[in-house]
Amino acid sequence: MIFQRGKEVLGTEFPVIQGAMAWISESTLAAAVSEAGGLGVIAAGNAPFSWVKEEISKAREMTKKPLCVNVMLLSPYAEEVALGLVEEDVEFIITGAGNPGKYMAAWKGAGKKVMPVVPSTALAIRMEKSGADALIAEGTEAGGHIGEIATMALIPQIVDAVSIPVFAAGGIGDARGTLAAWMLGAEGIQVGTRFLLAHECQVHPKYKEKIKKAKDIDTMVTGRPTGHPVRVLKNALAREFMKKERAGASVEELEELGAGALNLAATEGDTKRGSFMSGQIAGLLSEEQSCKEIIQDLYIGAVELFAAKCKEADNG
Repeated sequence: MIFQRGKEVLGTEFPVIQGAMAWISESTLAAAVSEAGGLGVIAAGNAPFSWVKEEISKAREMTKKPLCVNVMLLSPYAEEVALGLVEEDVEFIITGAGNPGKYMAAWKGAGKKVMPVVPSTALAIRMEKSGADALIAEGTEAGGHIGEIATMALIPQIVDAVSIPVFAAGGIGDARGTLAAWMLGAEGIQVGTRFLLAHECQVHPKYKEKIKKAKDIDTMVTGRPTGHPVRVLKNALAREFMKKERAGASVEELEELGAGALNLAATEGDTKRGSFMSGQIAGLLSEEQSCKEIIQDLYIGAVELFAAKCKEADNG
């Protein structure tokens, strides 16, 4: 069975994790994904714990199925969110943009399963030693904060380096990508950009339109001089970022330019000054669907594709 181990780890019908997107992955989307058989994720982003707690409560009114919170370790509220989650009704914690080692004992003691996002084999090995239950290996094709290694190269190397389950992320948007992840050794997938087009996703309509109109070359990476590169859709803000980077702007100047830009995109739909984070897979996406339709296309579509390829090989 495809991804059987991943389904067992998540305790879900399908081995599909909804990617964490700050200002976007809130209670409505997360609950809808969980109800549809995947693992819904609430993105803490730079929000205080009070907001995270409220979103968990809202989600729990809509689903009793497994839920997850993503802790962004660069957030000024990272510690209060991390420690606050010990008492909250979520089964999983995903971490990004850092090393969650100092919180691992508290989370594990509270019965949480921990799945750090990793961009390299070195961090993957360290996270396994720290007690992670699974890993999310994210290639540079992903939207938002990224590493530098492509999914095709990253997944098999991390799979070979650790013994715990690995979920693949970055550049996966349909059944073909799902099946490819399985063939590379992953036990499941994490998908972000495609869920931007879910009916249940509350992001601003202009954000969805930019995803639907995107071509394969319409993303770019900004912020490399800050040490935290981000993949976004091209627009006036992204081009200004690139211009300032080439001119040698300071980290402080770049951070000031990007302050609040994701919120402008996600909640106000500001197509010029907003930061429209998106994976390279956006060029493949054009249709809005329900979370259930998306998950079934990703997983059941992969199962059907695998069966068809096996039949084709047998007949060949």
